[in-house]
Amino acid sequence: MEFVPCFTVHVMNLPKRSVDINIKHCEFTQKNLNTPDVQGEIDVVRIDLEGKTIYLCEVAIHLTIGLQYVKNNKPNNIEKLVEKFSKDIEYAKKYFQDYKIHVMLWSPVVKETPNAKHNQMDDVRLIKSKIMEKYGIDVELIINEKFLLCLEDLRNYARMETKDIKSPVIRLMQVEEYLKKHIKKSSAVLPNI
Repeated sequence: MEFVPCFTVHVMNLPKRSVDINIKHCEFTQKNLNTPDVQGEIDVVRIDLEGKTIYLCEVAIHLTIGLQYVKNNKPNNIEKLVEKFSKDIEYAKKYFQDYKIHVMLWSPVVKETPNAKHNQMDDVRLIKSKIMEKYGIDVELIINEKFLLCLEDLRNYARMETKDIKSPVIRLMQVEEYLKKHIKKSSAVLPNI
């Protein structure tokens, strides 16, 4: 079974942290799932058949400007993400009626700008509130420090794993970690060429 996130996983045998990503050993992962009933797609869907849980993940990677969707030259985070999460949840309710729905937002950069007209963290808080009010579902935020901790967990997993990993991102981390070990060992033994 491949460990693919919405970048993700809390892998067994890693030290437990304050970050507990509840996506463990899901039997099914689909990226960019087109929803048949409404125009759109879900960035990552993971299904835990044993636990009867469906994970719906929206991933927003806006590295320099932070979380910022725009419509008509104006910030549109709230409308865009509430609409996306609503479509995701409606899809899951229709096709996975007996499953617990777990919704996540993954974004490495969400800016807190107090007293600004457009504060991305305020947007995220309002998005969570609107989804909770509409569906009774809490959106789990994997943002900023928590996103970084998840990447560190993936890197730790890659550092310990020796088998060929199918996820290209984790495989790259694995190669980097083993290369670091190799260079450290060989630089002490081999002369500079």
